[in-house]
Amino acid sequence: MDIKNIIREIPDFPREGINYKDVSTLLLDSDAYRRAVQELAAQCKHKQADLIVCPKSRGLMIGAPLAYILGTGLLTLTLPDQPGDVFTWHYDLDFGDKPVELDPSVIKPQMKVLVVDELIATGGTVAKTIKLIEELGAEVVGTVFLVELTGLGGRVKLQDYDTISLVQYNY
Repeated sequence: MDIKNIIREIPDFPREGINYKDVSTLLLDSDAYRRAVQELAAQCKHKQADLIVCPKSRGLMIGAPLAYILGTGLLTLTLPDQPGDVFTWHYDLDFGDKPVELDPSVIKPQMKVLVVDELIATGGTVAKTIKLIEELGAEVVGTVFLVELTGLGGRVKLQDYDTISLVQYNY
């Protein structure tokens, strides 16, 4: 099964010259979705992670089933104004600053963490997530993506980490 052929491309979105990779078509195909998650899980099994961290909620579509299969915990960074003691962190995106929050007691020193998201492009969000995790004393044992847009520098920012991507698009 060619997973890449199942992911729909939407031309000129969000702006002209960009072909948006719509993974919803993969999620709707139960066999393809199951195979994609199982393949990523097989590639991650040896990492013996304690926790999967998804920098954005979209990462949950891959992170949640991976956590279930691998037997790890699961955490998604949250938007501001969450209750309790939180560590607020700002990161710059191409379209502006975005804050996220995290209860610092969730990530323990020496934890082994996989950072999982549905797509990597420039790698800025994941690089900042890694920095946050490491500042809290945990070890990032790898990064995992369903889709990678090569040529945008994301993998370069993650060169010190084992990075797995199931589908690559030359961008």
